[in-house]
Amino acid sequence: MAYMTQAGYDKLRAELKYMEEVQRPEVIRQIAEAREKGDLSENAEYDAAKEAQGKLETKIAQKKRELADAKILDQSKIKTDEVQILSKVELENVRNGAHMTYTLVSESEADLKEHKISVRTPIAQGLMGKKVGDIAEITIPSGKIELKILSISVGE
Repeated sequence: MAYMTQAGYDKLRAELKYMEEVQRPEVIRQIAEAREKGDLSENAEYDAAKEAQGKLETKIAQKKRELADAKILDQSKIKTDEVQILSKVELENVRNGAHMTYTLVSESEADLKEHKISVRTPIAQGLMGKKVGDIAEITIPSGKIELKILSISVGE
């Protein structure tokens, strides 16, 4: 099961619709065009189009699985007493005093530019269940960091 927001679910559905209604017909057109050029045994365009079709169909199947496994979270029921999925967490790096804010989201909604990190990342895993004032010691690829939780709110 993959937890996500309604917005994340809607985005996933839109991506699937685009793949099925725009990309799939384009790949089918490319295959037909390549087939018209004759001998398929030595037709690189045909092979490339068939390979593209296989990759696209795999992506479509993956999106369908994600949608089938999706559980939409009611943001109004998210508590702010401890860190959980959809929590917006303001942090301070204990060593250097740097401040950062992250919202913990599902893998499909993660976007570092928007300060949304997957609940499966080491940082998110280390923050889960912590409360305001707690210091989380988290092992990341470059070593250990200590992050103090300054505030917890409901993310967008």
